[in-house]
Amino acid sequence: MVIAVDGPAASGKGTLARKLAAHYGFAYLDTGSLYRAVGHAVTASGKDPADDAAALAAATSLDLSRIDECAIRTAEAGAAASIVAAMPSVRAAILDLQRNFAHNPPCGLPGAVLDGRDIGTVVCPDARAKLFVTARPEIRAHRRWLELNNSGSSVAEAQVLEDIQDRDRRDAGREASPMKPADDAHLLDTSDLSIEAAFGAAVAIIDKALG
Repeated sequence: MVIAVDGPAASGKGTLARKLAAHYGFAYLDTGSLYRAVGHAVTASGKDPADDAAALAAATSLDLSRIDECAIRTAEAGAAASIVAAMPSVRAAILDLQRNFAHNPPCGLPGAVLDGRDIGTVVCPDARAKLFVTARPEIRAHRRWLELNNSGSSVAEAQVLEDIQDRDRRDAGREASPMKPADDAHLLDTSDLSIEAAFGAAVAIIDKALG
């Protein structure tokens, strides 16, 4: 049983997906972290994230157990992730890993929750429940700015908003698996919702879909 949670950066989909996985006793995979890990690996090696060969090499050697969560949560890693995620070769390399996780959840768990940009459209089009979580760009930028500030970054909020808007354009405009709601996805705007309210709305949608 698969729940697909898609949406743009800082929409709240990651927090929501984690809570949903815990609620239903399912495995959880943040697919965006895979692309962040690839982007970080490329830049850490001194290469350009736009280098197709370097990005593909990083993707094919990706080890989930060795992803450094702190290193991949920087603004630089996010920007690099958006670049490598637009490469068809990188997406193809990551696709099998995601599908295997979805259809063979670790530890024998009965289902999986995956969050990303194309879970409901490409990775798991057969998911039993699909959410597309979004929020206004200014709201998302403020959330990401707070997150970065708490980790010690001094980036300006205006710069974060510009980066969010640039990333939205890249994610929605790329040829390979563009970010968009699946035709049968339920839209959930979290702009004016607390995480508890968003979680309650998501559970109501998913219970109906699974029932």
